[in-house]
Amino acid sequence: MRGRRKRDLIEPGQESPLEFAVQSRDRNTLGMVREALGRGDCVLAYQPVVQAAAPQAVAFYEGLIRILDETGRVIPAKAFMGAVESQDLGREIDCAALRAGLRALTINPTLRLSINMSARSIGYPKWKQVLNRGLAADDRIAERLILEITESSAMQMPELVTTFMGELQERGITFALDDFGAGYTAFRYLREFYFDIVKIDGQFVRSVHADSNNQVLMEALISIARHFDMFTVAETVESGDEAAWLAQAGIDCLQGYFFGAPSLTPPWMTNPAGNAASS
Repeated sequence: MRGRRKRDLIEPGQESPLEFAVQSRDRNTLGMVREALGRGDCVLAYQPVVQAAAPQAVAFYEGLIRILDETGRVIPAKAFMGAVESQDLGREIDCAALRAGLRALTINPTLRLSINMSARSIGYPKWKQVLNRGLAADDRIAERLILEITESSAMQMPELVTTFMGELQERGITFALDDFGAGYTAFRYLREFYFDIVKIDGQFVRSVHADSNNQVLMEALISIARHFDMFTVAETVESGDEAAWLAQAGIDCLQGYFFGAPSLTPPWMTNPAGNAASS
């Protein structure tokens, strides 16, 4: 008994007050998310992705799903995203994000937009129905839609992702590999995936102008992307020094708070004459 851990001695249902509070909070948060999805209380926050050579020019926007509680406040994504990845609730969030993205692309014919999805949603019938319905309304939307799949998600089912991408790229949709370098991509899959864009994880961007280790890693990731003819985006750029170093290193695009935080009221909503994306 001396070797047993304390928590092994706790009977089921007799968790500590702190554990009980955390579990109750998580259950309540997921319940709030389900209810919000049922009400349709979901919006996109738009963050610009700018051209490194001309930062005043927006290449495209990333649409980030925001789920609202009954009072209209945003439920923090970090409070539920990890928990829902393997649940149907996660697939419903992907459906809501795609639906909102397709609606935005329909309303604004100059907008180019990326939307996040999990590889787990590939086999979710409702997600495919949302996509097909949106493209049926206007098949030109496909040329302005970018689907972002995280590196970790793609590597869970690489063969399925490869087939899925091939089918939708034929329809004109662009694919981005998100958080590149954060996981453990088997580089042989890069030959087969044919991602159009790689978004290099922010951990390699942080203080890259002064961190020699990040410089070496960033140069290596850019070189890999170029070899496979993939467009590069550096994520979470937060300073002019980082942006300048990345542009000099040959990165194609930059994204981060230095160029703009995600906004529920992007330029084309506040200024209808404004340009949504130049390419």
